[in-house]
Amino acid sequence: MDYGIRRWYRFAEEVVHDGGAPADPTLIKAAAAVAIENPFAGGHVHDLEALIEPSARLGAELARRAIDLLEGRPVEGYGKGGIAGVNGEQEHVVACVTTPFGDALREASGGGAAWISSATKVASAGEPLDLPLAHKNALYVRSHYDAITIRLADAPRPNELLVALAVSSGGRVHQRVGGLSADEAVGDGQR
Repeated sequence: MDYGIRRWYRFAEEVVHDGGAPADPTLIKAAAAVAIENPFAGGHVHDLEALIEPSARLGAELARRAIDLLEGRPVEGYGKGGIAGVNGEQEHVVACVTTPFGDALREASGGGAAWISSATKVASAGEPLDLPLAHKNALYVRSHYDAITIRLADAPRPNELLVALAVSSGGRVHQRVGGLSADEAVGDGQR
């Protein structure tokens, strides 16, 4: 990696039920994150290519780590995001999760036609990050609108970036608000 990596993180939750009958199969939502040095902390630069160019390798490694937490289940949903430490800019973390990063997530997930939802911000260590999840092939599959929240007591430090992605093994366990189902999706990115 071309990034100054300080620490890797992994998170998983398995949803058995959310007030209704137990799900079969259960839903696994997983995330992987990394705290990296922000080379542009404390200053403003126009060219962010130094963060963009190596992001495909970072996306591939984060995807591998998150997908491992699905215990062999295929990826149905995904999302990405990050937090810039308070000496950085939101644009710094956005540079880390653009197209090269997203394409690596798609490839690791077995493809995916849908736009990858994301959330980025500037914050102190310990601030929660809600990583959005949506169906990987069709954004209009409402059952897969979800999120996983991560919170790291030690990241990002003021001169760091926290970069993360999330995957899921399915939609919400008791989804019942209608819309296009995963079985009906044509996989064109929208429907």
